[in-house]
Amino acid sequence: MMHQQKVRPKKFLGQHFLHDEHIARKITEALLVQPSLTKVLEIGPGMGVLTKYLIQNPLIDLTVVEIDRESVAFLKNHYPTLTDRIIEQDFLELENKQLFPTSTAVIGNFPYNISSQIFFKILENRNLVSQVVCMLQKEVADRIAAKHGNKTYGILSVLLQTFYTVEMVLKVPPGVFTPPPKVMSAVIRLIRNERQALPCDEKLFFTVVKTGFNQRRKTLRNALKNLSLAAHLNTLPVLDKRAEQLSVDDFITLTTLIERSRAGDDGI
Repeated sequence: MMHQQKVRPKKFLGQHFLHDEHIARKITEALLVQPSLTKVLEIGPGMGVLTKYLIQNPLIDLTVVEIDRESVAFLKNHYPTLTDRIIEQDFLELENKQLFPTSTAVIGNFPYNISSQIFFKILENRNLVSQVVCMLQKEVADRIAAKHGNKTYGILSVLLQTFYTVEMVLKVPPGVFTPPPKVMSAVIRLIRNERQALPCDEKLFFTVVKTGFNQRRKTLRNALKNLSLAAHLNTLPVLDKRAEQLSVDDFITLTTLIERSRAGDDGI
């Protein structure tokens, strides 16, 4: 391990500290650093296993967010140059302007119990989050990277793939953590794609995706019943499918049709 003084992993914070230096280096190398200075936000640095590689890179302007007081004390002690760039708060409760003052790359070994919430916050700020490199539960990573038609394809898959290209970087066994989690882990990279604004109402799009997957075994005709679709939409062949069979573009098209019918413009 890196240092004599250790931080105790806290179960309530979902902490599993990575202690494999080779994997730590691989995670930081997965970050695509620009030739100009790249603003990087690390979520949950813990004892700094990734941090120490990030601060060695002169092209990285690093800020870290850490809620655990013991970890903050450890980081200040071992990485004094980082002292003014530690935000000692809960990432999920921070103001977006404080986290992403400008275009930012996000990196971290995400606490498994809040990884989905972290992604929803990233989605809210997608025009400021240029890329994400993160380690998380392999099951969640597989879901995010899954293509339509796959059983693991779900809400997070669609919403993240709408705005990001998702790549699997590496799989990570439990033994490289203290304490070892009960599951496999994986590292993924998300790169912001070219899609700026949706051609349909964004809030409605999110609702259609979430509602469609909430009863994923049903056809969309039944799953979307609560949205009170106009009668003529019920004849659409796409509604014979289940949510997992629709691509991102299919969901955008469907949402556009629903939005038009509500506005009285049935351009079908």
